[in-house]
Amino acid sequence: MGRPAVEIAVQDLPGIRIALAEGADRIELCSALGLGGLTPSAGLLRGAVAAAEAASRPDFVHVLVRPRGGGFVYDEDELATTVADIRFARESGASGVVVGALDEQNRVDLAAVERFVAAADGAAVTFHRALDIVPDPLEALQHLADRGVTRVLTSGGAARSIDGRDGLAALADRAAGRIQVMAGGGVRVEDIPALVAAGVDAVHLSARDTVHGAPSGPGGGEAVYDITDPTTVHAAVAAARAARD
Repeated sequence: MGRPAVEIAVQDLPGIRIALAEGADRIELCSALGLGGLTPSAGLLRGAVAAAEAASRPDFVHVLVRPRGGGFVYDEDELATTVADIRFARESGASGVVVGALDEQNRVDLAAVERFVAAADGAAVTFHRALDIVPDPLEALQHLADRGVTRVLTSGGAARSIDGRDGLAALADRAAGRIQVMAGGGVRVEDIPALVAAGVDAVHLSARDTVHGAPSGPGGGEAVYDITDPTTVHAAVAAARAARD
């Protein structure tokens, strides 16, 4: 079996270029990682697609489509916005989208998922870590596979993936090749061998570092921002390769 895929969550063009240069298999393109990630801008999406095309890297750009922070239960306006953003991502050349929606009982909103998959129109669909708060993730996995979802992003129900290895292993076993399981949530490079041993198909990490920018003034927020660390991306790719070689 080949090495698991490495997916890097990135928020800007330098991060996209680093992920390409250091051998990541794909990116989750997003904004506002401090809020758990939100839908990125149109300009960033188009820049990411152009960079991947220039590098001859198909299936590289996967776009987080999440209209707001504060949970995953959405009203009709938010669902319609999500559907529109999925269509825009696909029409702009993205290879996949990353989505999720729950109902008031924290079960997967299957009607919403069906709308998302239809809007993706053949592009890959990842159901994100909303899965980690559903009452029965194994049952949810089956429902998602039945509706054409490509993969799930999950920590196995723990705060950090390394602590959810048993849950990840159970999901990987239940997936049985019908749907991929990607470990994500506090992933460190040193965790990757154990996560691979749990049977996951991919690992997901942000590889973030924080730097200080210019003072932002009273209305500009904190004078710090995230960057993608090339050393961490390189090490993660090497660890994934070594884990299956």
